[in-house]
Amino acid sequence: MIGLLQRVSEAAVRVDGETVGAIGPGLMVLVCAEKGDSEREADQLLTKLLGYRVFSDEAGKMNRSVTDTAGGLLLVPQFTLAADTRSGTRPSFSPAAAPEDGRRLFDYLVRQARERHGIVQTGVFGADMQVSLVNDGPVTFWLRFDPVGASR
Repeated sequence: MIGLLQRVSEAAVRVDGETVGAIGPGLMVLVCAEKGDSEREADQLLTKLLGYRVFSDEAGKMNRSVTDTAGGLLLVPQFTLAADTRSGTRPSFSPAAAPEDGRRLFDYLVRQARERHGIVQTGVFGADMQVSLVNDGPVTFWLRFDPVGASR
């Protein structure tokens, strides 16, 4: 699974002109399931997201996690993160999980996040979304967890 996390001072997702998810300070995370991913990779991604130290402590060092700061977590499904861009000028999305698997793993990740963290908002799987955010820093990290035995 792939998570592109951005430390934000605020972020929101709109679908058909309606806000479906919004947070103040926290992490906005674009999430993508790839072929072969399972709940195991979703669990690994969530554990990393909740514990990743990207917020400043009193000394200005990135030593605090979204859990430590009680920040918001906005999870947004985005299959295009799996794009193979190595050749040509049109991306291939063949590495992405099938839509039904992607939805199942995204929904699983959201359920687990809501059990483990206080503020969790989401985008809508398969929808045409407009995402707005104020990247704080800017701070952006790309996290990826491959299935056991996968060679990508």
